[in-house]
Amino acid sequence: MPKLDKQHVVNHTAENMYKLVCDVENYPKFVPLCQSLSVKSCKERDGKTLMLADMTMAYKMLSETFTTQVLMNPNTNTIDVKYIEGPFKHLDNQWKFKDLSEGRCEVSFLLDYELRSKMLAMAAGAVFDMAFGKFVDAFEKRADEVYN
Repeated sequence: MPKLDKQHVVNHTAENMYKLVCDVENYPKFVPLCQSLSVKSCKERDGKTLMLADMTMAYKMLSETFTTQVLMNPNTNTIDVKYIEGPFKHLDNQWKFKDLSEGRCEVSFLLDYELRSKMLAMAAGAVFDMAFGKFVDAFEKRADEVYN
């Protein structure tokens, strides 16, 4: 069961990083292996946003789509992702953004997942591990492009 727990300091505010990660429709432009992302529904209540989205990850001839429920909370600068359906046995993902001094913030990224099929894990597990491992870096690079 791959698990990634990464904390990284970036030269952007927590608010800006939070907004960037919430902008899911732009993921195909910069997120590793993200071929497409479509929002199925989006509801707002009590200042929070609850979104249902399909993400398709592709590498060479392999393509997998999965559905997640994304809870975005701007009051706490957190994003919690719950797995709904697709090629995983489970997938838990959480983002947290904490302001530091001088316009910097700490990005905390937690991802815990397991592919459902042993065959898929053998064929794509290393590729998924590599892509997920580069997520925080991809968002930092995107923030540099958007906010600098």
